[in-house]
Amino acid sequence: MPSSPHMSRREFVSIVTAAAGTIMGALIGIPAIGYLIAPALQKVSADAWIPAGALENYPVGVPTLFNFNRTKVNGWDKTVNSYGVYIIQHEDGSISALSNKCTHLSCRVNWKQDAAAYICPCHDAYFDIDGQIIKGPQPRALDTYETKIEENNLFIHFLGS
Repeated sequence: MPSSPHMSRREFVSIVTAAAGTIMGALIGIPAIGYLIAPALQKVSADAWIPAGALENYPVGVPTLFNFNRTKVNGWDKTVNSYGVYIIQHEDGSISALSNKCTHLSCRVNWKQDAAAYICPCHDAYFDIDGQIIKGPQPRALDTYETKIEENNLFIHFLGS
């Protein structure tokens, strides 16, 4: 008996069910896959101008510590890091902003007025008021940040990671 060019009811239902299942799976699956991989594809930008407050908060010739936090989101991981910057307002009105991390092993340096130096408590590194090396094992001067003043408010250009 020759086979009929028409399909049976069972074949038709099987094809329609498979097509409907494929369409429903795609409608649910594609957004779900996008949701799962989207955080990994986002570009993280750490570049920012951090507001450091009014200029009058920083006395002339005295390094003043300014602390701030930055949140970094990497996929689903959210990390909050604390940073410190010593801000010095010079006699001529210029501003210097120095990292408070020693360039040796990233310990936090402290300004000691009596020694007129930033001192690292970890390995006895000394830096002068401008962040230059006085003595110790550190390979370079303290890192500096770019600054700007807008409407008598100080901003620090942060390029952290």
